[in-house]
Amino acid sequence: MKNIEFKVTSSSCCTPRVPSNTKDTVKEEHASYNDNLPVAIIGAGPIGLAAAAHLAERGQNFILFEAGSSIGHNILQWGHVRLFSPWQYNIDKAAERLLRKQGWKPPVLTELPFGQEIVHQYLKPLAQLPELEPNIMLNSRVVSISKKNMDKMKSAHREAAPFVLYVDANNATQRFEARAVIDASGTWGHPNPLHADGIWTREERDLKDHIYYGIPDLSAEQRQKYAGKRVAVVGGGHSAINTLLDLAQLKETDSNTEVIWVMRKKSVEEAYGGEENDQLEARGALGSRIHQLIDAGQIQVVTPLMIEGLSQKDGRIGIKGTANGEAKEIQGIDEVIVNTGSRPDFTFLSEIRLSMDPATESVEALAPLIDPNVHSCGTVRPHGEKELRHFDKNFYLVGMKSYGRAPTFLMATGYEQVRSIAAYLDGDLEAALKVELELPETGVCGVSSGPNANDCCLPTSSASGCK
Repeated sequence: MKNIEFKVTSSSCCTPRVPSNTKDTVKEEHASYNDNLPVAIIGAGPIGLAAAAHLAERGQNFILFEAGSSIGHNILQWGHVRLFSPWQYNIDKAAERLLRKQGWKPPVLTELPFGQEIVHQYLKPLAQLPELEPNIMLNSRVVSISKKNMDKMKSAHREAAPFVLYVDANNATQRFEARAVIDASGTWGHPNPLHADGIWTREERDLKDHIYYGIPDLSAEQRQKYAGKRVAVVGGGHSAINTLLDLAQLKETDSNTEVIWVMRKKSVEEAYGGEENDQLEARGALGSRIHQLIDAGQIQVVTPLMIEGLSQKDGRIGIKGTANGEAKEIQGIDEVIVNTGSRPDFTFLSEIRLSMDPATESVEALAPLIDPNVHSCGTVRPHGEKELRHFDKNFYLVGMKSYGRAPTFLMATGYEQVRSIAAYLDGDLEAALKVELELPETGVCGVSSGPNANDCCLPTSSASGCK
């Protein structure tokens, strides 16, 4: 993918002439000017490229910024991991239509792709389409977004003013204007710490050479790092289970490998999920396989353990915390793998007026649907442009970033988000409001107490039950 030079907005030809009559005229002049500006998309992953495909289909001008050096840069960091959702849930419909026009042959829809297959067989061909490629800038990191000539405090004519994006590219900071912004930058690269308090400590950072965040590739050079070692895996979700299954395979070839699973859950059974009741067979199989390994004594489980600190002695790591209110410590750990999820990066959005939930750090309207304090549904009722709005009009967080710290995002949900947003930006309000999405059931629908505790499990016009 080549880097594309775009005309930046510092030239005088791009500055609108503002008449000196009335405020209404000023607003109309701004609105007319904004209509000629592109929609800015951040991130060339599945959701960002899907947004580009939907806008391209509608003849809408856009520009896409990718911080990495290649399409799907973040996915390639975990390209060795197989998804538990088959291809049919991982291909956007608008993207597929554009690809088929160029003779693209889709993969077998029932097969489970690896992350790298998503990139090489789908995302890269999509990005190379003539409708998309000229508008994609690689090695282009968005470092700040604001409203033109006004900071966060300014309100007068704010809605009419275009967005301004500051982008580090080609060893310089360039300035671009946009009529709307779709932030699909995700949460990769911003892992949660292993501490139960959710904070980073000096001790954890100092141990960075012995702590890995994510799912290591145990088929490559990292294999030797863990073989024959005492390894602790921290986390209770699907990423942790994938890591544990890989370590269990490693243990089959090196019996000196010792695997310890550290979780905050009340019992290990909570981590198994729906198993055979999950409509995504591979997702249910993860729970069943780890269940079997635990029963066979291949993995030592420590739960619940609220980690409160780390120590290092004689080159080995100690994990200390509390279990059911009593102090507990695990000593002699060689390596730690952390799968505690990730969190969104808002540092470059400090001048944008966001509507965020303070607990989940998700888009505020989504929080009641995805907050694990309220329910444990694996997926979420359909939602689109209306639910994703912020105080600054035409700014959207989509994809995994829209879910904040909540772990239940599925790719198909993001595709429906950007379809609805593209329709709205094109003035097709009917299509924007008609949000439909069918997702497989997890087989799990535990709920907590509270006024909205059962909402996820109630049938709606677009979805039945807990999905």
